Amino acid sequence: MKETNPDRVFIFDTTLRDGEQSPGFHLDANSKLRIARQLEKLGVDVIEAGFPISSPGDFEACRRIAREIRGATVTALARAKREDIDAVWGAIRDAQTPQIHIVLSVSDVHIDRKLGMTREQVLKRGAEMVEYARFLCDNVEYSPEDAGRADPDYLIETVETMIAAGANVINIPDTTGYCLPYEFGELVRRVINEARGCEKALFSVHCHNDLGLAVANTLAALAAGARRVECTINGIGERAGNTSLEEVVMLLRVRQAKLGLECGIDTTEITRTSRLVSELTGTPVQPNKAVVGANAFAHASGIHQDGVLKDRLNYEIMKPEDVGLADSKIVLTARSGRHAFHHRLSRLGITLTDGKDDVAWQRFLQLADTKKEVTDEDLRKIAAMSETNGHEGNGHPPVTDQLHDHNHVADAMRHLIFG
Repeated sequence: MKETNPDRVFIFDTTLRDGEQSPGFHLDANSKLRIARQLEKLGVDVIEAGFPISSPGDFEACRRIAREIRGATVTALARAKREDIDAVWGAIRDAQTPQIHIVLSVSDVHIDRKLGMTREQVLKRGAEMVEYARFLCDNVEYSPEDAGRADPDYLIETVETMIAAGANVINIPDTTGYCLPYEFGELVRRVINEARGCEKALFSVHCHNDLGLAVANTLAALAAGARRVECTINGIGERAGNTSLEEVVMLLRVRQAKLGLECGIDTTEITRTSRLVSELTGTPVQPNKAVVGANAFAHASGIHQDGVLKDRLNYEIMKPEDVGLADSKIVLTARSGRHAFHHRLSRLGITLTDGKDDVAWQRFLQLADTKKEVTDEDLRKIAAMSETNGHEGNGHPPVTDQLHDHNHVADAMRHLIFG
């Protein structure tokens, strides 16, 4: 499973496992299959379908995905227990390319306080379970959980032991999102450079976003030699979430000349995938979310709108079409300028007659001060009233005489403008 192209980054999507573990989330088998089909269209290399031992429903969902998906490796998670591994193999064995994923703690915090074991006992159990899994399946991934807080020397010993036992993918997780980018990059570099047998394995990373560093830590790990990224759509996952697939993928694309790395994702499917996951999990994407948020390609400031309308490169480092959107969005607000105002009128096919431009602009400014966004329907009304009534021709008293109550500002403004 060791990749021969040193510039190729593999995308491992764990939306259906770690992402679905988010508090309040639940995906039934049909929903998981719908997302898996879309992930296949997106072009991910690996789909982690779930945690089969956790419930009959998750077992069945994993089995359905394994039997249908043919464009990606299908994996599922097992603790370092024979019954977990049997459940994974029973669920994914019909996949075109199955993989068993085993997780066992490596930090002293986990070994002492979670497992109640010694380091030697953990190594022994891990090696035994990797050997057992490898007997069943050609592809075995081993994740030393909480590697970000582990003793580096013991982590290296663990990696060496699991590769010798048959693991051909080693995942280095920053399970708690604790590491700083330079720390995590150095840890991954040490493991890859110092662990005996590392040439036999593909190195992956799995970062959490507790301190907002998941993508930064992932990038540091790629710079250190990791070539597989475990991530989720919309960055969903335990606690503050996981590395965001769309952010890493577009980072690799936008800065490809600098990073020299590439992946096989069809980026035009990103928005469609994001919206499907949001719909099926019932969790909206925050508006300012990078790449897929509603505001990611939206411009409200007059200065920005003018610059984007002159040339999108002024403020956009990636094209909306690249992620599956039709165009940028010019949002008309009180901060918008005339350029954006006329651009939207033009898009609506509205041409103002001579002398009516200033009238319409003033009406727009009055309305924009009363609401978050001026809509296309608002613009049609402004244009129509400006053509028929002139600047003040609606017969209403000045707006300041009407505003006796702050709560009636918006209504009074709209009444003044539209009659």
